[in-house]
Amino acid sequence: MTNEYKLAELAVAAAEKRGASYADARFVEVEQEDLGLHNGVLDQSSLSEERGLGLRVLVDGAWGFAAAGGDEDGAPEELARRATDAARALAAARRRPVALTPDNLVSGEWHTPIQEDPFGLSLADKVDFLMEIHKAMLGVPGDSDIVGRDVNLGLRRERQWFAASGGVQQHQELIRSGAGLSATAARNGVVETRSYPASFGGNYASAGFEFVRGLNLPAHAAQAVEEALLLCEAEVCPAGERDLILMGNQLMLQIHESVGHPNELDRVFGHEVDLAGDSFATTDKLGGFQYGSNVVNLVADSTVVGGLDTRGWDDDGVQSGRFHVVKDGVFQGYHTNREWAGSIGETHSRSTNRAEGWYNPAIIRITNLSLMPGTWTLDALIADTEDGVLCDTVKMWSIDQRRLNFQFTTELGWEIKNGKKTRLVRTPTYQGNTPQFWNACDAVCNADHWQLWGVPNCGKGNPMQVAEMSHGAAPARFRKQTFVV
Repeated sequence: MTNEYKLAELAVAAAEKRGASYADARFVEVEQEDLGLHNGVLDQSSLSEERGLGLRVLVDGAWGFAAAGGDEDGAPEELARRATDAARALAAARRRPVALTPDNLVSGEWHTPIQEDPFGLSLADKVDFLMEIHKAMLGVPGDSDIVGRDVNLGLRRERQWFAASGGVQQHQELIRSGAGLSATAARNGVVETRSYPASFGGNYASAGFEFVRGLNLPAHAAQAVEEALLLCEAEVCPAGERDLILMGNQLMLQIHESVGHPNELDRVFGHEVDLAGDSFATTDKLGGFQYGSNVVNLVADSTVVGGLDTRGWDDDGVQSGRFHVVKDGVFQGYHTNREWAGSIGETHSRSTNRAEGWYNPAIIRITNLSLMPGTWTLDALIADTEDGVLCDTVKMWSIDQRRLNFQFTTELGWEIKNGKKTRLVRTPTYQGNTPQFWNACDAVCNADHWQLWGVPNCGKGNPMQVAEMSHGAAPARFRKQTFVV
């Protein structure tokens, strides 16, 4: 038995000795590295490491939690005292006792499958890798107007030792890799940025360094520079009602904001109201509400290869799984955990409970949530569109406190007239209402166009916790959407 398991088990046993009806402990070790080049100079270089133990207990129907950094031998008993004391104090204020679903927790090991360990490469090798991408962004005609060339690399490894009442032991090692580039141009009094393969640092996957190499960023560097320059000369996308085609790297954020967050069950019951609002997707809608058209199938899957929330178990210790949030357009399921599933009459958790690091208690989080592919090719979809805009790569967005009304702006758009892409337009901005938007979806491209997009920075909770997940999407069309300037 490793020392990490020993400390977690000692904490659980100490909590039970102090009267806890249930306890679980997570010893977590996290290593994260972020590198960034700006105009060929290394301007970001960070490597952080942390480890510690968090203990969660149930006493008198209320949760208590305590955590401590490092791996001191005396920590389990002290954490048990703090956590059980907190639970007893909170029990007097609870409205109903916590009741956990009877999920069968099993012991085991799970590791992210990788081919190349990203932490096995030297810092010099990683910087050289980024410099090759930077060099590929040079030499484009007119690039004297490029004021920023940025290349980013992000790597993360989390090791977790989980122990729970009943002798459960689970060990997981989760590895994430990702990279991206962007070019910023200033011309004609206009400043525009073009990113690849996605904005805000690029794309990420639960994988080794082979994923970063597979992005083949040097091959796409010149196009990003060219499009940044062209955007400075393009007209702003005009206002009006037109068909909208969303590429996957924008559609993934639409999924995240208008499907993922409103269907976290703790949020539905008001546990996010003080920070980020509640949800329009109330429990009376479950099983009958027409969330989207009949081509809309949205599946949550913490087993999909490459997903940032692909793992063996969640932080309740419940085995990962797959379920429909929306099936053939009808609202079918929430993200749940062992605490909240029973509130809607379900007997098992959906395995979506997670915590950031060792120092937070777990809360319900969006898992890998994807729009399932349809039957169209992108060329056929464009050819079938008489008057529309194809929008690519998120730039900025906002959505209301109930996740109902929204506005999204993308880095670029292509006008479509009579089935053909015509001119490039900048800052295309569309507004909508979540059910109206998804019910206007009449076509989704096929599996050849489908791709997972990683979100490494989703914030939720008070105090704030950051979680990672992926959203799969292929380009899709939404009829008669409103564009604004």
